[in-house]
Amino acid sequence: MHLHLKGGLSETKTFLTGRDGALDLVKARAGGFLGGFFAVYIPSPIDKEFKIDEMTKAFYDLPLPDAIDWESALPTAMAIIAILFDLENKDALKVCRSVSDIQNTLAKDKISAILHLEGAEAIDKDLQTLEVLYQAGLRSLGPVWSRPNIFGHGVPFRYPSNPNIGPGLTEHGIRLIKRCNKLGIMVDVSHLNAAGFWDVANQSDRPLVATHSNVHAICPHSRNLTDDQLTAIKESDGMVGLNFAAAFLREDGRMIADVKLDQMLRHLDYLIEYLGEDRVGLGSDYDGAVVPTDVTTVADLPNLRKAMIDHGYDNALMVKLCHKNWLRVLDKTWTD
Repeated sequence: MHLHLKGGLSETKTFLTGRDGALDLVKARAGGFLGGFFAVYIPSPIDKEFKIDEMTKAFYDLPLPDAIDWESALPTAMAIIAILFDLENKDALKVCRSVSDIQNTLAKDKISAILHLEGAEAIDKDLQTLEVLYQAGLRSLGPVWSRPNIFGHGVPFRYPSNPNIGPGLTEHGIRLIKRCNKLGIMVDVSHLNAAGFWDVANQSDRPLVATHSNVHAICPHSRNLTDDQLTAIKESDGMVGLNFAAAFLREDGRMIADVKLDQMLRHLDYLIEYLGEDRVGLGSDYDGAVVPTDVTTVADLPNLRKAMIDHGYDNALMVKLCHKNWLRVLDKTWTD
C-alpha cells in the first residue's frame, strides 16, 4: 500500500478524497471496483526508476535484490497493516476474513479488502508471526516477492527467459505452506520461480493460485506461467488472475504503457481456453507496475469491461471473470 510511503496514517484521508495513484475511494466508485487483494509489500532498497528503465530495454536481467530480515520487515508490515485497518475504521472498506464477509460487503457496495502479504519477510522462521497475522485477518500470502528470503527464492525480472531459475522452497518454506493450508491462508505462487512453484504444487493440498500472472507462451518473461504450470493449476482446480503489468503483457517484455486492450484479451483468451472459464480472473498489480494507458487506474476499469464484452464475453462469463471465480477459489481455500 503506497500510502505507507506517502506519510502513513496521516495520509489515509486522501484515500477517501482522492490521491495520486491507481486506487482510492473516488476512483473505485467511478470504476465499479468493489474488492481485491490489498498487498503488504516490504520495499527493497533499490532505485525503482532504474528498475523500470532497465525493463524498457529489448533484453534485461535484473539481479535479485538482497534479502530483508524479519527484524527489519516486521515494523514496516505492521505500519502498512495499520493503514488498512484505519481505512476500515473510516468506513472506506471492509477487511474480509471469509467468503460470507465478501458477499455481505459486496451487497453493501463497499470495498472488500483481502489482507495479503507479497513476500513473507514479516513472518519468522517459527511461524509465530503467522499465527498473529492470521488472527488479525491475513488470508493470503506469497511466500516470496522477487527476492530471496528464509522461505524460498523469488523469480528475477528477466526477459526473455523461462521461470526455471534457481532453487525453490527451503525447509522453512515447506512448513509455511503446510501451516497456511491448515489455517486456510491462500498461497500465491505469482513471484515464485519454477522450482518454488513445483514445491508448492507438491506440498499443498489446496488449489494452486497465481493472483497476478500471465501467459509465457505469449510473453516469454520469467514472471509468466508456462503451459505445464497452467496444467498443474487446472488440475488443482485453482486459478490465475490476469496481471496488468505491461512487461508481462507485451510480446517484447518491455515495461511500456503503450499496450492495447486487445493484448490483455489475448492473455485472457489463452487462459480461458487452457484453464476453463471457472479458473480465470482479473489480478491487476495496480500501484506496483506500469500498466496499459487504457486502464491506468481503477477508474478506467470500465474500458476493459467494455472491451471484454465487445470481444464476445457474455454476462455469465463477465460475472465469473470479475468476481465469481475468486469467490469460488477462496471458498475452496479458506477455513471459515
